[in-house]
Amino acid sequence: MRSSAIVCAAMAGLLAGCATSPVGLPPVSVAASGETVPVGTANEDAADDPAIWRNAANPAASLIVATDKKAGLYVYNLAGEIMSFTDAGQVNNVDLVELEDGTVFVAASDRNDPLNSHIVFFTLDTAAGELVPAGRVPSGPGEGYGLCLSTHGGLSVLAVIKDGTLREYEIAESLPGETPMVELTREFSVPTQPEGCVYDDRDGTLYVGEEVAGIWRFADGATEGALVAPIDNQYLVADVEGLSIVTQGEDGGYLVASSQGDNAYAVYRLPDMTPLGRFAIGEGAFGATQETDGIDLVTGNFGPDYPDGLFVAQDGQNAPEAQNFKLVSWGAVLEVLGLE
Repeated sequence: MRSSAIVCAAMAGLLAGCATSPVGLPPVSVAASGETVPVGTANEDAADDPAIWRNAANPAASLIVATDKKAGLYVYNLAGEIMSFTDAGQVNNVDLVELEDGTVFVAASDRNDPLNSHIVFFTLDTAAGELVPAGRVPSGPGEGYGLCLSTHGGLSVLAVIKDGTLREYEIAESLPGETPMVELTREFSVPTQPEGCVYDDRDGTLYVGEEVAGIWRFADGATEGALVAPIDNQYLVADVEGLSIVTQGEDGGYLVASSQGDNAYAVYRLPDMTPLGRFAIGEGAFGATQETDGIDLVTGNFGPDYPDGLFVAQDGQNAPEAQNFKLVSWGAVLEVLGLE
Protein backbone atom coordinates (compact mmCIF):
# COMPACT_ATOMS: atom_id res chain seq x y z
CA MET A 1 0.00 0.00 0.00
CA ARG A 2 1.31 3.42 -0.89
CA SER A 3 1.84 5.79 2.06
CA SER A 4 1.29 9.49 1.45
CA ALA A 5 3.80 11.91 2.91
CA ILE A 6 2.51 15.27 4.11
CA VAL A 7 4.14 18.09 2.21
CA CYS A 8 4.70 21.35 4.09
CA ALA A 9 4.66 24.79 2.59
CA ALA A 10 7.66 26.85 3.62
CA MET A 11 6.13 30.25 2.96
CA ALA A 12 6.53 32.50 5.98
CA GLY A 13 3.29 33.12 7.79
CA LEU A 14 1.37 30.50 5.79
CA LEU A 15 1.77 27.67 8.29
CA ALA A 16 2.81 27.84 11.90
CA GLY A 17 3.90 24.20 11.77
CA CYS A 18 3.34 21.01 9.85
CA ALA A 19 3.40 17.24 10.22
CA THR A 20 6.19 15.30 8.58
CA SER A 21 6.58 11.63 7.79
CA PRO A 22 8.90 9.61 10.07
CA VAL A 23 12.41 8.93 8.86
CA GLY A 24 14.48 5.98 10.07
CA LEU A 25 18.17 5.59 10.73
CA PRO A 26 20.25 6.92 7.82
CA PRO A 27 20.66 4.17 5.19
CA VAL A 28 23.84 3.56 3.24
CA SER A 29 23.45 4.02 -0.50
CA VAL A 30 23.98 1.55 -3.31
CA ALA A 31 23.44 2.14 -7.03
CA ALA A 32 21.27 0.01 -9.30
CA SER A 33 23.09 -1.86 -12.06
CA GLY A 34 20.04 -2.13 -14.26
CA GLU A 35 16.30 -1.58 -14.57
CA THR A 36 13.36 -3.06 -16.41
CA VAL A 37 11.29 -1.52 -19.14
CA PRO A 38 8.40 0.29 -17.37
CA VAL A 39 5.10 -1.50 -16.99
CA GLY A 40 2.42 -0.66 -19.48
CA THR A 41 0.01 1.04 -17.09
CA ALA A 42 1.05 4.70 -17.02
CA ASN A 43 0.19 7.35 -14.43
CA GLU A 44 -0.90 4.69 -11.94
CA ASP A 45 0.47 2.83 -8.92
CA ALA A 46 0.81 -0.29 -11.06
CA ALA A 47 4.16 -2.12 -10.81
CA ASP A 48 4.17 -4.13 -7.61
CA ASP A 49 6.07 -7.37 -7.04
CA PRO A 50 8.98 -9.29 -8.65
CA ALA A 51 10.09 -12.93 -8.46
CA ILE A 52 13.50 -14.10 -9.70
CA TRP A 53 14.34 -17.36 -11.46
CA ARG A 54 18.06 -18.16 -11.52
CA ASN A 55 19.27 -20.18 -14.50
CA ALA A 56 21.92 -22.37 -12.88
CA ALA A 57 23.20 -23.61 -16.24
CA ASN A 58 23.46 -20.12 -17.76
CA PRO A 59 23.15 -17.48 -15.01
CA ALA A 60 23.12 -14.53 -17.41
CA ALA A 61 19.95 -16.03 -18.96
CA SER A 62 18.02 -15.80 -15.70
CA LEU A 63 14.55 -14.24 -15.69
CA ILE A 64 12.35 -11.96 -13.59
CA VAL A 65 8.56 -12.36 -13.38
CA ALA A 66 6.85 -9.16 -12.20
CA THR A 67 3.35 -7.77 -11.80
CA ASP A 68 1.53 -4.82 -13.28
CA LYS A 69 -1.29 -5.04 -10.76
CA LYS A 70 -3.66 -3.24 -13.12
CA ALA A 71 -3.01 -5.49 -16.11
CA GLY A 72 -1.00 -8.70 -15.74
CA LEU A 73 2.42 -10.29 -15.57
CA TYR A 74 5.69 -9.49 -17.32
CA VAL A 75 8.70 -11.70 -17.87
CA TYR A 76 11.95 -9.72 -18.13
CA ASN A 77 15.50 -10.78 -18.88
CA LEU A 78 18.45 -9.44 -16.89
CA ALA A 79 18.86 -6.59 -19.37
CA GLY A 80 15.40 -5.48 -18.25
CA GLU A 81 13.88 -6.23 -21.63
CA ILE A 82 10.36 -7.62 -21.94
CA MET A 83 10.37 -11.27 -22.94
CA SER A 84 6.58 -11.62 -22.70
CA PHE A 85 3.42 -10.19 -21.17
CA THR A 86 0.44 -12.19 -19.91
CA ASP A 87 -2.92 -10.43 -19.68
CA ALA A 88 -4.06 -11.66 -16.27
CA GLY A 89 -5.87 -8.55 -15.09
CA GLN A 90 -5.40 -7.45 -11.49
CA VAL A 91 -2.69 -9.68 -10.05
CA ASN A 92 -0.93 -8.21 -7.06
CA ASN A 93 1.93 -10.38 -5.75
CA VAL A 94 3.89 -13.14 -7.46
CA ASP A 95 6.25 -15.91 -6.39
CA LEU A 96 7.97 -18.85 -8.04
CA VAL A 97 9.83 -22.03 -7.12
CA GLU A 98 11.82 -24.53 -9.16
CA LEU A 99 10.60 -28.05 -8.50
CA GLU A 100 12.75 -31.18 -8.39
CA ASP A 101 11.80 -32.11 -11.96
CA GLY A 102 12.98 -28.71 -13.22
CA THR A 103 9.49 -27.20 -13.61
CA VAL A 104 9.40 -23.53 -12.63
CA PHE A 105 6.06 -23.13 -10.87
CA VAL A 106 4.61 -19.60 -10.62
CA ALA A 107 1.71 -18.33 -8.52
CA ALA A 108 0.12 -14.88 -8.29
CA SER A 109 -2.57 -13.36 -6.07
CA ASP A 110 -5.64 -12.67 -8.20
CA ARG A 111 -7.78 -9.71 -7.10
CA ASN A 112 -10.02 -9.44 -10.15
CA ASP A 113 -12.95 -10.23 -7.84
CA PRO A 114 -12.57 -7.84 -4.87
CA LEU A 115 -14.98 -9.89 -2.73
CA ASN A 116 -13.52 -13.34 -3.31
CA SER A 117 -9.79 -14.01 -3.60
CA HIS A 118 -8.19 -16.38 -6.09
CA ILE A 119 -4.74 -17.72 -6.91
CA VAL A 120 -3.65 -18.06 -10.50
CA PHE A 121 -0.99 -20.60 -11.47
CA PHE A 122 1.51 -20.76 -14.33
CA THR A 123 4.63 -22.59 -15.34
CA LEU A 124 7.54 -20.61 -16.73
CA ASP A 125 8.84 -21.64 -20.14
CA THR A 126 12.41 -20.66 -19.37
CA ALA A 127 13.65 -21.04 -22.94
CA ALA A 128 10.99 -18.77 -24.42
CA GLY A 129 10.61 -16.50 -21.41
CA GLU A 130 6.86 -17.03 -21.38
CA LEU A 131 4.26 -17.99 -18.79
CA VAL A 132 2.09 -21.00 -19.54
CA PRO A 133 -1.33 -20.86 -17.79
CA ALA A 134 -1.89 -23.68 -15.28
CA GLY A 135 -5.27 -22.77 -13.79
CA ARG A 136 -7.01 -20.57 -11.24
CA VAL A 137 -8.36 -21.62 -7.84
CA PRO A 138 -10.45 -19.84 -5.19
CA SER A 139 -8.74 -18.89 -1.93
CA GLY A 140 -11.69 -17.78 0.16
CA PRO A 141 -13.64 -14.60 0.82
CA GLY A 142 -11.94 -11.21 0.84
CA GLU A 143 -9.70 -9.28 -1.52
CA GLY A 144 -6.59 -11.18 -2.62
CA TYR A 145 -3.40 -9.27 -1.81
CA GLY A 146 -0.11 -10.91 -0.87
CA LEU A 147 1.21 -14.37 -1.73
CA CYS A 148 4.24 -16.62 -1.22
CA LEU A 149 5.19 -20.20 -2.02
CA SER A 150 6.96 -22.85 0.06
CA THR A 151 8.57 -26.18 -0.78
CA HIS A 152 9.04 -27.28 2.84
CA GLY A 153 7.36 -30.68 3.22
CA GLY A 154 5.73 -30.36 -0.20
CA LEU A 155 4.45 -27.49 -2.29
CA SER A 156 2.19 -24.94 -0.56
CA VAL A 157 1.00 -21.38 -1.04
CA LEU A 158 -0.04 -18.67 1.39
CA ALA A 159 -2.92 -16.44 0.32
CA VAL A 160 -2.69 -13.10 2.13
CA ILE A 161 -6.08 -11.37 2.30
CA LYS A 162 -6.30 -7.61 2.62
CA ASP A 163 -8.34 -7.79 5.86
CA GLY A 164 -5.52 -9.62 7.67
CA THR A 165 -6.63 -13.21 7.05
CA LEU A 166 -3.92 -15.70 6.09
CA ARG A 167 -4.83 -18.98 4.38
CA GLU A 168 -2.27 -21.67 3.62
CA TYR A 169 -3.02 -24.28 0.96
CA GLU A 170 -1.24 -27.50 0.10
CA ILE A 171 -0.85 -27.88 -3.67
CA ALA A 172 -1.19 -31.40 -5.04
CA GLU A 173 0.83 -32.68 -7.97
CA SER A 174 -0.97 -32.28 -11.28
CA LEU A 175 -0.49 -33.34 -14.87
CA PRO A 176 0.41 -30.74 -17.52
CA GLY A 177 -2.73 -28.87 -18.54
CA GLU A 178 -4.59 -29.72 -15.34
CA THR A 179 -5.44 -27.11 -12.69
CA PRO A 180 -3.67 -28.10 -9.45
CA MET A 181 -5.87 -29.26 -6.60
CA VAL A 182 -5.42 -27.27 -3.38
CA GLU A 183 -6.37 -28.10 0.21
CA LEU A 184 -6.64 -25.60 3.05
CA THR A 185 -4.17 -26.58 5.80
CA ARG A 186 -4.42 -23.61 8.18
CA GLU A 187 -6.22 -20.29 8.50
CA PHE A 188 -4.99 -17.57 10.84
CA SER A 189 -4.52 -13.81 10.83
CA VAL A 190 -2.66 -10.66 11.81
CA PRO A 191 -4.54 -7.71 13.36
CA THR A 192 -4.51 -5.32 10.39
CA GLN A 193 -3.67 -5.23 6.67
CA PRO A 194 -0.71 -7.42 5.62
CA GLU A 195 0.95 -7.94 2.26
CA GLY A 196 4.53 -9.15 2.04
CA CYS A 197 5.33 -12.70 3.11
CA VAL A 198 8.17 -15.19 2.77
CA TYR A 199 8.90 -18.73 3.94
CA ASP A 200 12.16 -20.12 5.27
CA ASP A 201 12.02 -23.46 3.49
CA ARG A 202 14.58 -25.04 5.81
CA ASP A 203 11.98 -25.46 8.56
CA GLY A 204 8.77 -23.91 7.22
CA THR A 205 8.99 -20.73 9.30
CA LEU A 206 6.77 -18.02 7.83
CA TYR A 207 7.35 -14.25 7.99
CA VAL A 208 4.45 -11.86 7.27
CA GLY A 209 4.55 -8.08 7.06
CA GLU A 210 1.67 -6.29 8.79
CA GLU A 211 1.96 -2.94 7.05
CA VAL A 212 1.49 -0.55 10.00
CA ALA A 213 2.83 -2.84 12.76
CA GLY A 214 5.88 -4.80 11.59
CA ILE A 215 7.02 -8.33 10.75
CA TRP A 216 5.38 -11.41 12.27
CA ARG A 217 6.94 -14.86 12.53
CA PHE A 218 4.91 -18.10 12.57
CA ALA A 219 6.40 -21.53 13.15
CA ASP A 220 5.55 -24.28 10.67
CA GLY A 221 1.87 -25.15 11.10
CA ALA A 222 1.29 -22.58 13.87
CA THR A 223 -1.66 -20.20 13.95
CA GLU A 224 -0.21 -18.00 16.72
CA GLY A 225 2.79 -15.87 15.87
CA ALA A 226 5.15 -13.29 17.35
CA LEU A 227 5.86 -9.74 16.22
CA VAL A 228 9.64 -10.03 15.79
CA ALA A 229 10.43 -6.72 14.04
CA PRO A 230 8.02 -3.92 14.97
CA ILE A 231 7.66 -0.64 13.15
CA ASP A 232 10.14 1.40 15.20
CA ASN A 233 10.88 4.38 12.90
CA GLN A 234 14.51 3.31 13.05
CA TYR A 235 14.86 0.20 10.91
CA LEU A 236 11.25 0.03 9.71
CA VAL A 237 9.07 2.99 8.82
CA ALA A 238 5.46 2.18 7.88
CA ASP A 239 4.46 0.72 5.63
CA VAL A 240 6.45 -2.48 5.77
CA GLU A 241 6.01 -4.05 2.35
CA GLY A 242 8.03 -6.69 0.48
CA LEU A 243 9.99 -9.39 2.33
CA SER A 244 12.72 -11.70 1.08
CA ILE A 245 15.28 -14.01 2.68
CA VAL A 246 18.55 -15.69 1.85
CA THR A 247 19.71 -18.64 3.92
CA GLN A 248 23.14 -19.68 5.15
CA GLY A 249 23.78 -23.03 6.80
CA GLU A 250 21.21 -24.62 9.10
CA ASP A 251 19.67 -21.45 10.52
CA GLY A 252 21.65 -18.37 9.43
CA GLY A 253 21.10 -15.85 6.68
CA TYR A 254 19.32 -12.55 6.17
CA LEU A 255 15.79 -11.22 5.93
CA VAL A 256 15.33 -8.02 3.90
CA ALA A 257 12.24 -5.82 4.25
CA SER A 258 11.02 -2.84 2.28
CA SER A 259 10.67 0.15 4.63
CA GLN A 260 8.36 1.96 2.26
CA GLY A 261 7.77 4.95 4.49
CA ASP A 262 11.29 6.30 4.01
CA ASN A 263 12.43 4.61 0.78
CA ALA A 264 14.85 2.20 2.43
CA TYR A 265 15.43 -1.52 3.02
CA ALA A 266 16.13 -3.07 6.43
CA VAL A 267 18.38 -6.11 6.80
CA TYR A 268 18.01 -8.56 9.72
CA ARG A 269 20.10 -11.54 10.78
CA LEU A 270 18.35 -14.91 10.89
CA PRO A 271 17.14 -16.61 12.99
CA ASP A 272 17.05 -14.05 15.83
CA MET A 273 16.04 -11.07 13.63
CA THR A 274 18.87 -8.87 14.88
CA PRO A 275 18.84 -5.64 12.81
CA LEU A 276 22.09 -5.29 10.87
CA GLY A 277 21.56 -2.06 8.96
CA ARG A 278 19.65 -0.31 6.23
CA PHE A 279 20.36 0.55 2.62
CA ALA A 280 18.73 2.64 -0.08
CA ILE A 281 18.99 2.49 -3.85
CA GLY A 282 20.38 5.93 -4.59
CA GLU A 283 20.71 8.09 -7.66
CA GLY A 284 22.87 6.64 -10.39
CA ALA A 285 22.70 5.67 -14.02
CA PHE A 286 19.30 4.02 -13.46
CA GLY A 287 17.91 6.32 -10.78
CA ALA A 288 16.83 5.82 -7.20
CA THR A 289 13.87 3.83 -5.85
CA GLN A 290 11.07 5.35 -3.84
CA GLU A 291 7.98 3.93 -2.12
CA THR A 292 8.98 0.34 -2.88
CA ASP A 293 6.30 -2.34 -2.67
CA GLY A 294 7.64 -5.76 -3.66
CA ILE A 295 11.22 -7.03 -3.54
CA ASP A 296 13.02 -10.29 -4.25
CA LEU A 297 16.53 -11.52 -3.51
CA VAL A 298 18.32 -14.60 -4.79
CA THR A 299 21.99 -15.37 -4.16
CA GLY A 300 24.42 -17.12 -6.48
CA ASN A 301 26.06 -16.12 -9.72
CA PHE A 302 23.88 -14.17 -12.15
CA GLY A 303 26.69 -13.23 -14.53
CA PRO A 304 29.26 -10.43 -14.48
CA ASP A 305 26.92 -7.68 -13.25
CA TYR A 306 25.54 -9.75 -10.37
CA PRO A 307 28.22 -12.31 -9.41
CA ASP A 308 27.06 -12.71 -5.78
CA GLY A 309 23.32 -12.47 -6.17
CA LEU A 310 20.52 -10.29 -7.47
CA PHE A 311 18.20 -7.94 -5.55
CA VAL A 312 15.16 -6.57 -7.42
CA ALA A 313 12.95 -3.77 -6.08
CA GLN A 314 9.82 -2.10 -7.40
CA ASP A 315 10.26 1.63 -8.00
CA GLY A 316 7.14 3.58 -7.13
CA GLN A 317 8.44 6.86 -8.58
CA ASN A 318 10.04 6.40 -12.00
CA ALA A 319 8.99 9.70 -13.56
CA PRO A 320 8.58 10.63 -16.31
CA GLU A 321 8.06 6.97 -17.21
CA ALA A 322 5.66 4.50 -15.65
CA GLN A 323 6.79 2.49 -12.62
CA ASN A 324 9.39 -0.22 -13.09
CA PHE A 325 11.83 -2.48 -11.24
CA LYS A 326 15.48 -1.79 -10.38
CA LEU A 327 18.20 -4.48 -10.38
CA VAL A 328 20.99 -4.30 -7.78
CA SER A 329 24.06 -6.42 -7.13
CA TRP A 330 23.61 -8.17 -3.78
CA GLY A 331 27.39 -8.21 -3.44
CA ALA A 332 27.35 -4.40 -3.60
CA VAL A 333 24.74 -4.32 -0.80
CA LEU A 334 26.83 -6.61 1.40
CA GLU A 335 29.88 -4.43 0.79
CA VAL A 336 28.24 -1.13 1.78
CA LEU A 337 26.75 -2.78 4.88
CA GLY A 338 30.03 -4.42 5.85
CA LEU A 339 28.48 -7.91 5.78
CA GLU A 340 29.57 -11.20 4.25
